[in-house]
Amino acid sequence: MKKALLMVALVAILGIVPKTTKAQIVKIDGSSTVFPVTEAVAEEFQKLKRGKVKVTVGIAGTGGGFKKFCRGEIDISDASRPILKSEIEICKQSGIQFIELPVAYDALTVIVNPKNDWVKSLNVPDLKKMWEPAAQGKVSSWNQVRSEWPNNPLKLFGPGADSGTFDYFTEAIVGKSKSSRPAKTTMFWSKASPTTATPSVTLVLLITSRTKPS
Repeated sequence: MKKALLMVALVAILGIVPKTTKAQIVKIDGSSTVFPVTEAVAEEFQKLKRGKVKVTVGIAGTGGGFKKFCRGEIDISDASRPILKSEIEICKQSGIQFIELPVAYDALTVIVNPKNDWVKSLNVPDLKKMWEPAAQGKVSSWNQVRSEWPNNPLKLFGPGADSGTFDYFTEAIVGKSKSSRPAKTTMFWSKASPTTATPSVTLVLLITSRTKPS
């Protein structure tokens, strides 16, 4: 599964540097998936401007970034999905005008823990059976996904509800954006590994993402 990664930005904000002794601050927040790309660009940009501009980069998630952007709290919103019509309307009400810039493509990866030696592949129906809201309280072991798999606990890890990756994954797998059973989340879920993220749990399904510049 691949999806475009975006930056929603105030027009030419990074090119505006006032003639003042105080450094201009450019605030960026949003998708943790876009964060590595943004962080690298921000570092190079600050070097280029030699202290005239300071760039801060946060990881509030795509939805969280858009909320801040439409309130006028940040200059650039990193996103792993297009801005929604409802978010555009909120920005319009706040007098926020923007341009949308595709910066990379994102591939989602579903990973099982290395100690899980029975899963050789997972298909969309398998994932839907695990993640759909109807699975809550009913699908708690691997053999409930496929009968040939052992009766071992199934633990799900993934992004939070403010994540654009969460929106995309639920729409592609479950059929409806944000439609999912509860799963354990961490702030740095996209950088976690199935072994280090949960050392006490041996059976984990972890959604991760990797970016490639467009």
